[in-house]
Amino acid sequence: MLERAAGMGIEIVELAGDRLALGLPEDPRRAYAEAKATLAVVVAPPSKRRLQPIAPSADWRLDLAEGCPAHCSYCYLAGSLSGPPITRAYANLEEIFEAATRYLGQGTVTSRSRGRAQEGTTYEASCYTDPLALEPLTGSLSAAIAWFGRWDADAQLRFTTKFADVEPLLGLAHRGRTRMRASVNPQAFARFEGGTAPVALRLAALRRMAMAGYPVGLTIAPIIAAPGWEQAYGALIDEAGAQLRDVPGLDLTVELITHRYTAGSKAVLDSWYPGSKLDMTDQNRVTKRTKFGGEKQVYDLATMRALRSFFEARLANALPAARILYWT
Repeated sequence: MLERAAGMGIEIVELAGDRLALGLPEDPRRAYAEAKATLAVVVAPPSKRRLQPIAPSADWRLDLAEGCPAHCSYCYLAGSLSGPPITRAYANLEEIFEAATRYLGQGTVTSRSRGRAQEGTTYEASCYTDPLALEPLTGSLSAAIAWFGRWDADAQLRFTTKFADVEPLLGLAHRGRTRMRASVNPQAFARFEGGTAPVALRLAALRRMAMAGYPVGLTIAPIIAAPGWEQAYGALIDEAGAQLRDVPGLDLTVELITHRYTAGSKAVLDSWYPGSKLDMTDQNRVTKRTKFGGEKQVYDLATMRALRSFFEARLANALPAARILYWT
């Protein structure tokens, strides 16, 4: 990773200890910007190698990194990662991969699920990062795909991304054991996804991965019930259908995730993106209790029903081969 960074002319600072004393500015906006532009290469401690369940996506989290260089004004990481939003990439990949073997067959989302058992034990690499965004510097995603391809087990690596540079992944011996999903939203909402690849390029990348034999998927998230959402999402689904319609042997899934937020994440996002037009008011919202006793704001029942019926019907028409894994 250091060699890659040096080859790109990126400034490298080696620390004597394990604390990231970066001397960030006191101004919150500048501190945020500098933290977002910082990648720390660290060792994942044993606690990070004790895998955690990640329903409804997969059986287990397999973190290759924490943090993301994108600037999404609905970011799910806001409020969940401690301290400034520095990206931490883990260097001890072999230890992380070895930890995965201890969880084979033990999950509850796909390992023991009648509906998704064909996926085997699933490991999600995108819970706290976008691994494709970091791939030019880390190479971690390629290493993980190759490792799962060599692992002779009923297991699958999963990652979702808002980026499109899949060229390093196309020739890997993946053996169908990695599912790449493109995280997409309509062009009308692209202003909420700063620093990411255009949606058209993400869908083109999804097609390239499918043509290379990867199982693929769409993560439509977060679904935003803003004025004109029917036309916007209808056009998005039709565009995806046009990209994937003639892919031979297409293995396609869809995950549908509506926009939600907590009071803590809203406060963080408001400080990061004070000019954002993303609606985080109480309109069409209700409070939902989480399994950990917290609260989050989700769309009300009428809005949820309208959204769900629309997506299920439109996907069935434009992408009849797709399997909807879950709605949340």
